[in-house]
Amino acid sequence: MSNRLAEGDAAPDFRLPDADGNEVSLSDFRGKHVVVYFYPAAGTPGCTKQACDFRDNLAELNDAGFAVVGISPDKPEKLAKFVADEGLTFPLLSDTSREVLTAWGAFGEKQNYGRTVMGVIRSTFVVDPDGKIEKAMYNVRATGHVAKLRRDLKV
Repeated sequence: MSNRLAEGDAAPDFRLPDADGNEVSLSDFRGKHVVVYFYPAAGTPGCTKQACDFRDNLAELNDAGFAVVGISPDKPEKLAKFVADEGLTFPLLSDTSREVLTAWGAFGEKQNYGRTVMGVIRSTFVVDPDGKIEKAMYNVRATGHVAKLRRDLKV
């Protein structure tokens, strides 16, 4: 099982390609709050619901000072199709090696239909302007999660 991050931990930096192949790093967001969420697979029903919820709430999150970044093990080409199909307006990053997923505790053993499997653990983090974990949430639900996050953040 990978180590889980907790409030106050330094957020592990990353440099990953987005849907267009441009490199994005966590340090690009230094000085701002950023919501980093990890999801299993672009285009699947739960991941689509979650991404569209972030898209539909992005203006309010941005207005409150929060940027949003999604990370999955999908290749940039698959992410580009997902972005185009769903009209997503925030960066989706590709972690095909799963190194970043693992560093953030978002890849490891999980329960899937009563069986223990290795995979992406749907997780969301709020990183403060100094690069520290302000909120760490593991095993979040795809549906209703953004609404709960907004309540927690008072957005």
